Amino acid sequence: MDLANKIESEQLTMVNFHATWRPPCVAMKPNLDEVVAEFDDVIHYERVDIDKYPDLATLFEIRSVPTTMLFKKGEMKWRHSGVVPSHELGQLVKENL
Repeated sequence: MDLANKIESEQLTMVNFHATWRPPCVAMKPNLDEVVAEFDDVIHYERVDIDKYPDLATLFEIRSVPTTMLFKKGEMKWRHSGVVPSHELGQLVKENL
């Protein structure tokens, strides 16, 4: 996974840490899909399964899932644990482009 290069890039990067077995993560996926489809040409997007990449979950201090973050030029612009409505995610992307 080339997450480090994406986070360091000038393009806004959305990272979603999730677990396939957690109902809130399942509920969050359509919201993320909607926002990614809308902003696909201007953001990077990565979904990180904490069961497949536990080292990344540890590195980013993930305590609960879903946890979604926005990065630009290596700086974390936003972080939230829990389900976020698609309209709120879209607004956050617009504010951080």
